[in-house]
Amino acid sequence: MSYTALYRKWRPSAFQDVKGQDPIVQTLKNQITTGRIGHAYLFCGTRGTGKTSIAKIFARAVNCEHPTDGSPCNACDTCRNILNNRSMNVVEIDAASNNGVENIREIREQVQYPPTEGKYRVYIIDEVHMLSTGAFNALLKTLEEPPSYVIFILATTEVHKIPITVLSRCQRYDFKRITIETIFSRLKELTTAEQIQAEDRALTYVAKAADGSMRDALSLLDQCVAFHYGTLLTYDNVLEVLGAVDSSVFSELLRAVIAGQTAECIHMLEEMVIQGRELGQFVTDFIWYLRNLLVLKTADDAETMLEMSEDNLKQLREETRMIDEETLMRYIRVFSELSNQLRYASQKRVLIEVALIKLTRPQMEHNLDSIIQRLNEIEARLEERPAIQPEMMQQLVAQMNSAGAGASGSISGTGMPGAEAAEPPQKMAIPKAQLEDLNLIRQDWGKIIRDLGGAIRPSFRDTVLEPSGDSCLCIVFSSQENYAIGSRPTVLGELEKYVEEQYGKEMYFKARLRNAGERLNTIYVSDEELKQAIHMEISMED
Repeated sequence: MSYTALYRKWRPSAFQDVKGQDPIVQTLKNQITTGRIGHAYLFCGTRGTGKTSIAKIFARAVNCEHPTDGSPCNACDTCRNILNNRSMNVVEIDAASNNGVENIREIREQVQYPPTEGKYRVYIIDEVHMLSTGAFNALLKTLEEPPSYVIFILATTEVHKIPITVLSRCQRYDFKRITIETIFSRLKELTTAEQIQAEDRALTYVAKAADGSMRDALSLLDQCVAFHYGTLLTYDNVLEVLGAVDSSVFSELLRAVIAGQTAECIHMLEEMVIQGRELGQFVTDFIWYLRNLLVLKTADDAETMLEMSEDNLKQLREETRMIDEETLMRYIRVFSELSNQLRYASQKRVLIEVALIKLTRPQMEHNLDSIIQRLNEIEARLEERPAIQPEMMQQLVAQMNSAGAGASGSISGTGMPGAEAAEPPQKMAIPKAQLEDLNLIRQDWGKIIRDLGGAIRPSFRDTVLEPSGDSCLCIVFSSQENYAIGSRPTVLGELEKYVEEQYGKEMYFKARLRNAGERLNTIYVSDEELKQAIHMEISMED
């Protein structure tokens, strides 16, 4: 006995076997049960979502001698004849190869004769958008007023090519892409019935690679099982057969891109080429990886929108702190343009290498988002430079004074740009808990401003933090314009929310404007440190 492909063997034979199209199935069953059957239907949607299968089930159901709940029994003579393609009442036409006016004229001649058995003559025209303009015109009148015993079911994947005059004469049903969970459940049921051993992770990837098409999922599974027949179908086996790449490779590639390691990126691409990975699929999967990263970084409750394990989510959360939204959108743009170019390219590897070089070296591009990325990198390097603490400034001025004393006398603290810094800083004792909070935020202040971005990033430059009570810090602004923006309650609230999420501390912020002539080089120490330094008790006044 010859082998039958899985997608043919497991084609739904009744409405209850159809997966992922429940609203359409329920509507058609209700029409059959109540006798409110239309004369023309248009089934449109992407490939492998059940259009032709439901059309065949519907054709049997309207002619079935003993329908049950609107579904065909598949046991009566009429159902068996239709199933075995022996019935003259159900005609299936492929419009891709029968798209001329003469083919439609044959249908117009046939509909004049009533069915020899059953109640209806059903014409299923698949890929109806392939009909010529003349064929559509020839079909219009028959489609509008067919005999009472004729039903037309038109199926198409490109509904925008159907003339509006045809659309207005049909009941339209849009078939949705089938979810990954639904496809996985069907594959699990099928592998159990076929006694195929497969890992759940492997079936999940097959369901994801099918892109909403049940038929594609069954074909991919058939291909994987044939390659590893008689053994456990693992996740790595599926990746090997389909030429796909594991998500961990995307993580390593992204981190190399962020670090600007051009040679490492090209080396990783070379490894994928050697392993025989399909480069077009690699680009598509990497775009989806970047998309998931952008969703997780920008959307609330993004975890519910991403279909992945907790380990992968943890990995993505780490990477969200390594890259900003503008740079991420630039990466997606570059690879989306690359995906369009690969369709007609003969040297895919070269194009991908050029794209990776663009990601790691934004100076190669002269558009807005690459310039923004370069500016962000420069700002990050400047903010990561160690700040000069007041103690270091005091020592520097002392060295300058001692060095210049022999030649021109001591350097005066007046009349010089650094006159304020030349004065010894004041030491102030604060409780230990307040000092810990201050130091915690101060050491990451540049990173916090960079991560928050928006209005905070430009207006919070040249600011100084000072303690302002328990769990409260005050931001001192030097510019009136920056203070007007940074002192808004919404801005301070966003800052408080960020600190609570990243550091697990509930802190409050307030803002004030620097007074004229005010020095901001105060050194804060804890009560204990100051006591040890001057060996005496200190009484704090409120």
